Amino acid sequence: MSFYIRNSSILKKTFLILSVLASQFAFSQTTRKYSNEFLNIGADARSFAMGNAVVANIGNANAAYWNPAGLTEITYDWEAAAMHAEYFQSIAKFDYAAVAIPLRESNSTIAFSFTRFGVDDILNTTELIDNQGNINYDKISKFSTADYALTMSYAGNVFNNKDIQFGANAKIVYRHIGKFAQGFGFGIDLGLQYRTDNKMYFGLMARDITTTFNAWSINKEKVKEITVDEPSNEGEPTILNDLPGENIELTMPKLQFGVGKRFDFNERVSLLGEIDMNIEFQQTNAAISGKGFSISPQVGLELGYDDMVFVRGRLNNLQKISQFDGKDKTQIQPNVGVGFKYKGISIDYALTNFGDSGLGLYSNIFSVRFEMDKWR
Repeated sequence: MSFYIRNSSILKKTFLILSVLASQFAFSQTTRKYSNEFLNIGADARSFAMGNAVVANIGNANAAYWNPAGLTEITYDWEAAAMHAEYFQSIAKFDYAAVAIPLRESNSTIAFSFTRFGVDDILNTTELIDNQGNINYDKISKFSTADYALTMSYAGNVFNNKDIQFGANAKIVYRHIGKFAQGFGFGIDLGLQYRTDNKMYFGLMARDITTTFNAWSINKEKVKEITVDEPSNEGEPTILNDLPGENIELTMPKLQFGVGKRFDFNERVSLLGEIDMNIEFQQTNAAISGKGFSISPQVGLELGYDDMVFVRGRLNNLQKISQFDGKDKTQIQPNVGVGFKYKGISIDYALTNFGDSGLGLYSNIFSVRFEMDKWR
């Protein structure tokens, strides 16, 4: 019995690794609520500080993520942006980089962006115990689980109207869980922006309009069946890692609509505000939610001085959080940030909550952006 208890304890640790695998392969061609979630994290400290309410006003290289239509606002030779962030006390690392190049002859812009979200140095204990029940700690190894996305963007004017822009993203996704499993996916985003002469901004971003899919494959040489004999099971072994054979997951489309306005108080001081609505076609814990849909509002503000120094704030993640007494409590997430821009170099900072407004830890986010013809 002591041998059974000891092995069960160790096997539970092994099962923690395998449960990560199992979560990826629930149903064949099944729509998943949390599929490709790393692509929903965001990019750019400025956007984080404004509550992700930027789909209407974004107009730099980071528009490749938020709304590719905004790439048409780039007037420099080319522009580059990068961000690094760490979450959950640096356990998970997120990296984003983008470059945008205007094509002046066609009044359009192309962009390429790269995203990685990963957890490294995870202990692999699947070979810790041999068939005879002997423990060999030298068999412990390490592996990484990471998600990658390469996005190609194109943006231009609609019917040669400089006030109406459109954009599209083509995304190639690669995800892997060590040598245990890997998945490939593909998806398309579409975006629109409309800007008026009195500095009103309107934007629409449709993500995953093709129901972005991932096709997974499991390395069955690495993921072997793990069983444990339980006295209460009449001699039949219990399988701890019974993985289904289906391997296709689909990501439901999402819509984000935004309206913004810029106020110029004088030649130096300005205020930019935007209100966005995130629409998902599934029920979540958003404050406005029902069967088959949810709507999450978000508000962002940016106070600028001389187009050089910026102070930003936001309210978003309006959610209903279940309490221990069974009641729902509505919570909202505040965030702040600052930015500095000089001769084409922008450095931005945001203090933001990566998780939901009640449980997540606040993280320090930094990003940098270069407007190349001003910098050289």
